[in-house]
Amino acid sequence: MSSRLARSAGLIGAATMASRVLGLLRETVLAALFGAGYAMDAFNVAFRIPNLLRDLFAEGAMSAAFVPTFTRYLTQRGRDDAWRLGNVVINALVLVTSIAVTIGAIFAHTIVAAFAPDYAAVPGKLELTTMLLRIMLPFIGAVAVSVAMMGMLNSLHRFFVPALAPAMFNVATVAAAFAIVPWMPRLGWPPIAGIAIGTLLGGAGQVLIQWPALRREGWRYRPVFDLRDQGLREILATIAPGTLGLAAVQVNVFINTVLATGEGTGAVSWLNYAFRLMYLPIGLFGISIATAALPDIARHAVAADAGAMRRTISSGLRMMLMLNVPATVGLIVLARPIVSLLLERGRFTPADTAATAAALMWYAPGLLGYSAVKIASPTFYALGNSRTPVIASGLAVIANLALNLTLVRVIGYRGLALGTAVAAVLNALVLLWLLRSRLGGLDGDRIARAFAGITLASLVMGAGVWAVEHWLERWLPGSSTMVRAVRVGVSIGAGGALLLAMARVLRIQEFEEALRRVTRRAGGGA
Repeated sequence: MSSRLARSAGLIGAATMASRVLGLLRETVLAALFGAGYAMDAFNVAFRIPNLLRDLFAEGAMSAAFVPTFTRYLTQRGRDDAWRLGNVVINALVLVTSIAVTIGAIFAHTIVAAFAPDYAAVPGKLELTTMLLRIMLPFIGAVAVSVAMMGMLNSLHRFFVPALAPAMFNVATVAAAFAIVPWMPRLGWPPIAGIAIGTLLGGAGQVLIQWPALRREGWRYRPVFDLRDQGLREILATIAPGTLGLAAVQVNVFINTVLATGEGTGAVSWLNYAFRLMYLPIGLFGISIATAALPDIARHAVAADAGAMRRTISSGLRMMLMLNVPATVGLIVLARPIVSLLLERGRFTPADTAATAAALMWYAPGLLGYSAVKIASPTFYALGNSRTPVIASGLAVIANLALNLTLVRVIGYRGLALGTAVAAVLNALVLLWLLRSRLGGLDGDRIARAFAGITLASLVMGAGVWAVEHWLERWLPGSSTMVRAVRVGVSIGAGGALLLAMARVLRIQEFEEALRRVTRRAGGGA
């Protein structure tokens, strides 16, 4: 089970790595072209509204609601019925999102004014944000269809292409930055509108890249629309509480955006850049592990095999800790060098680097919470329990709002990042505690031992990385991209070696298993 989960997570991680690297390229290009100023703030607020729905669908409610039902159809009723269910769901999503997009376009100005009232004080900023929102709203429909396709492929244990699909969004945005943005002033539009158009193209690309893979499996699109379909009703009954149950992270980030609009020009963009950098390990380690585990968890739930569910969840959590604890420490220690290397060029200034790095350091502790929720929350839906994740998510949102309203007065925009991180950890702890009660345990002793060992090894790694990075700053000064890359690369390499050494000294089983797996593969390849 652990080996199979690791292989599936590895495929997803490889595709997600490509997507996240392209995502970093996207952020680098946007930072160079627009910095953290007026236009970028407007884009981030405008995109946050459709992106909130994208995050909820792509990494949350749609997977939690659709995958278990589609998997059951595959297992019990065969592919023909499963394909019909997929088409019914896709057509229903197109109808619902079309209505939502139309309403959103009509009331775009009112929506923006409600979420970013302070923008009205800056001439033209509210109007620019409204324009960008209207351009990007159809992105919601494209992503909804993409996620349905993703769910079908994941249920068939086809993970690579769905994980690669989000890369199309990043490719389209980068292409738009060079091919469309320069044309905008000639058409009388602001340059940032070209990025909004690229966002739409990226949504379409996510659908197009998955279409051939589904056709090879036997799926054909059919304009089937049946509101009485039992499978659709099951999914709809789950998706509303599912959205609430998995919404805490996305809603909390949305709250951050709204509160940051009152923190002056740049705050929204600093938080957005920091969150994107922090989300890299979540995408690589948290979402990939959860996506690989969910179909197995759903099958064990159908078979009422609690023991197999416990083993799958325990394996996923320990694998997540092995990867995310070191990533958390590394982001805190190397926040400023990483931001400087990736973003500091063009209109992105050293002051922007310092501000973004500060936000990244406060966001980083939430990594463990975000990743654990990706495993725990869908498990409840696979068990037919939608109430528990909704309650936990609601508590997390309330906690985040209370923390942010308090912390923003104490440490400004950085308090928004810290409040979000703390709320994510609380959400995960509540879910895991309740899941432990539901399943009669989660192999807690083994998880606790793994966490303690990995944390100790990671802290030693962090101290070593800090020392190496500061030594390199003295002996290898300079601000060129090459010099910064060498300093960051050597620091990360030293940290990896130190982490591995500590894992061997402490005999951390999860590291040893991963090392044996890599060694076997290398030997087989040789």
